[in-house]
This record gives sequence, C-alpha cells and structure tokens, in this order.
Amino acid sequence: MKTFQEFGLEPKILRAITEMGFEESTPIQEITIPLAMEGRDLIGQAQTGTGKTAAFGVPLIHKINMSEDRIVSLIMCPTRELAIQVAEEIGKLGRFKGIRSLPIYGGQDIVKQIRALKKKPQIIIGTPGRLLDHINRKTIKLDDVQTVVLDEADEMLDMGFMDDIQTILKLVPAERHTMLFSATMPANIQKLAQQFLRNPEHVSVIPKHISAPLIDQAYIELNEKQKFEALSRLIDMESPDLAIIFGRTKRRVDELAEALQKRGYAAEGLHGDLSQNQRDNVMRKFRDGSIDVLVATDVAARGLDVSGVTHVINFDLPQDPESYVHRIGRTGRAGKQGTAWTFVTPREIDHLHFIEKVTRHKITKKPLPSVTEAIEGKQKMTAERITDALQADEHSEFKGVAIQLLEQYDSVNLLAAALKILTGEKKEVQIELTPEEPMRARKKKFDVRSSGRRVGGGYGSSSSGDRRNDRSSYGSSSSSNSRYPRKDSRDYGSSEGRSSSSSSSSSRGRDYNSGNRDRSKAPRKNEETMVNN
Repeated sequence: MKTFQEFGLEPKILRAITEMGFEESTPIQEITIPLAMEGRDLIGQAQTGTGKTAAFGVPLIHKINMSEDRIVSLIMCPTRELAIQVAEEIGKLGRFKGIRSLPIYGGQDIVKQIRALKKKPQIIIGTPGRLLDHINRKTIKLDDVQTVVLDEADEMLDMGFMDDIQTILKLVPAERHTMLFSATMPANIQKLAQQFLRNPEHVSVIPKHISAPLIDQAYIELNEKQKFEALSRLIDMESPDLAIIFGRTKRRVDELAEALQKRGYAAEGLHGDLSQNQRDNVMRKFRDGSIDVLVATDVAARGLDVSGVTHVINFDLPQDPESYVHRIGRTGRAGKQGTAWTFVTPREIDHLHFIEKVTRHKITKKPLPSVTEAIEGKQKMTAERITDALQADEHSEFKGVAIQLLEQYDSVNLLAAALKILTGEKKEVQIELTPEEPMRARKKKFDVRSSGRRVGGGYGSSSSGDRRNDRSSYGSSSSSNSRYPRKDSRDYGSSEGRSSSSSSSSSRGRDYNSGNRDRSKAPRKNEETMVNN
C-alpha cells in the first residue's frame, strides 16, 4: 500500500491525515485518489468500512482553492447520519487548509441551515430531499459546482431517491467531475452512471478474506487508560520470544516504546520518521534478540519478515480489515503457532465485528490479565530458562559456587531467591500515554418481516423506520413497501471529529423533516435510521 506522502498532496492535508492517525492508504484509497486528482470520473465499488470517505475527500479538498466563496463541491448521501459522519471527516481532512463544509439534512431547523449557508461553505454534504428544499428556496445554488460525489448510491436508489438525484444533477454544470460510490452495481446504478458520468473508470475493491488456523486470535475489551497496564501484564503472562506491538500513530509508537523501556522491557520503536540507518539498527537488534519487543506503525512494518515472531499485539485497533490481516500475518509463519491479541475499547466493538465479518474469523474475547497471572507467567518463563540451561549442560563453571551456597542455605530458599533475581522486578513507573481517538462503526438496523425481505428495524431494536427522513411534513410511515438493508456502513480509516458546521451529537436520531415539499408524489420507501456508536 502507498503512504499518503506518495500522492503528492499539499502539506496542510498531509498534516491533517497524520493527526487523524493514518499513514498508509487502504486499497480503495490507493486506486481512487490518483484518478480523482486527475479529474477522472469514476465508479467506486467497495464496501463501506474500507476508507472510501477519504478516497473521495482527500482529492476533493486538495483541488479546492482556499479563496473560493462559492459551493464548488457537492456530496450526496442517503441518510442524515451518513451526511453528518462524512461532514465530520471532511471537516477534519480540510481543517488546516481552512476548507468550509456544511452538512444539510432533514430534521434540523432549516432556518439554522440557511444561516450557516451564509458563511459561504465550499463543500455541501446533504441528503437529496433537503437539498431540493434549499434549491427550491434558492438558498443553495449549484451553478458553480465542479465536483459531485454520490455516496452509497445503491442505498439512495433503494430508498426512492432516483428522481431527486436526477433533478439535482441536471442543475449542476455538465462540465464537472463526478464520482459514484456503491457497494453493489444493479441495473439502476449502471443507468445512472451512463446518464451522468463521462467515460468513468470502474474501481472495484474486494476485501481480503483470511483463514489463519495457526494464529490464535483474541481480544480484550478495556478502556483507553487501561491499555498500558494490560500490555505489561500480557507481556509478562505470555512471555513472548519476539513480539510486535502495533500503534496507530508515530507519536503512539514513540511514547509506547519509551514507556516499555521505563518499565524494564527490551523494546524499541519503528516508524516512518526514522532514517534508513536507524531503521536498520532497530531491525538488527530485533532479529538478533537484543530487543524482544518491537513497537511499530503499519507503514513501518510493511514487508517486515522476521522469523520467530511469536506474538502480535494490536495496542490500537487498525483502521480496516486489510491492515488487521497484514498485522497478524507477522506471526504464525513457516508452520509455527502464533498469537495475536487486540485491545478494543467499548466504542470500537462494532469496528471489531466488521473486521470479523470481512476476515470470516471469530475473534475470541478474553479477560484482562490479572496481576497474579502476570507474575506467574514471568516465574514460569524464568523456570523454563533454568531448565533449558540444565539440559544444555553448559553451567559447569558455576557448580563450585552452587555447592558453597547449598552448604549455607536451604536449597528451596536458595532457588527461590535465584528465581526472583532472574525474573526481575517490574519497575513501578507511572506511565501516561496521549489518548488516541477510537475507531467507530455505525450499527445498522434490520427488521425481518414475513415477506422475507429485510427492512428497517434494528440490532437490539424493534423500532420501525420513519418515512424518508428528509421529506418534509410527513408523519410516520404507512407504506407497506419493504426496503433493502443497509450495507455495513462506516468508513474505517476515518476518525471521529466535527466539521465546523456539523450538528451536535444530541441531534442524531430520527430525522423528522421540516420544509414545504409537495406531498402529492407517490410515497417513497423509508429511510434507514442508523445509530452512531
């Protein structure tokens, strides 16, 4: 995979990407970003959860001039929740460049949105119904739009937005850059693409699936502040021969390597800011056993091939399934057994389930190691070292001193004292790491009706969907039309944040729309209610 530095992006965007914790692009980003920066129309076929928001967001922000005081980019999304989420990531990607973005969706006071529009955002992220409300009110003009993105296009069409999308696209200048993203490619999506895209490139990314019988995979659910103590106990309990610990950012790797050294572990960090000479030096130490713990970022570990790695520990959850597969693949090589542990905060559980789904592998939940287990693990490891030395019969020069000591002391107490010294005492140094934002997924809602088709309902929720939530003045749905389920919807690779104009979390929920749309049209299918975790 390419690093973001290889795409020729301006420093302000690279700074934003780095602070969001990303170095290496996901497959959809690696293919899409160069095409989009060339202005090529494209159809991106990829599951949500593969980083597609950044795939279109990065090139979109790259080509916007900071001095623009017009709407030059339009992103259409099927739901208010997705519009908010996309706006948050766009806001974070463009914050150092000074890009202004605004989410537009039903359920929020339209007067508030009109006030926000007067601040001249350059990017609008909106649901089709509410966009048309503003277009009809002449509070949004699309005359200067240069780039259009249709996100989760199959979902928008499944929910009955085809007419609205066509109406909106006909109002945008014909000379524009258009990107369409969809998890599936049914006939209606192909028809839409033929109508509004010019010789599009088709980008299809199929996530990798793995079967790793030689890698024992487990996760521990814990809070961010518990991670370092859990790591120390895990290393003591498991006593790895060689371990690679993955952190999400270079800052995390530096802090973690230093903290482990303070606690007495033989550890060093590896990341993209090291010179080749420094990198070679660290890897030499790791290979010859001078250090037994390597702390690394995804980019630094790319192509890393060291025999004898017994453990991989994901201190931070990776941004996508591909990164997870890459990380744990550092162990369990050459027919040997390997162990992969992953630390997961409560807000990241849905993201972990997404990784399980894509990799088709159930990751076992295990409890946080106790202090007793950690101590017993270290003692067991020391005892094994003594046993190995006995079997090697390479200790003859120590027998004289041993006989003298046995004449003075009880053999059990003598061996216990030796074990204590060999085991070493953990240095009780207070450690504080800079917290990293969690990877978060959105739950989708389902309700299986007697027709056998999946429609609006939920995981652990029996609430039914409301009429399409950016339609105006509608009450609860009376339509019997069923809907297709949402795909796994989260762009992993994104971090939580806020665009300058996005709503507070308290506004997230059902999207009851205000406005004055004509209700004489045929009823439309319900819009999915989604929950941000």
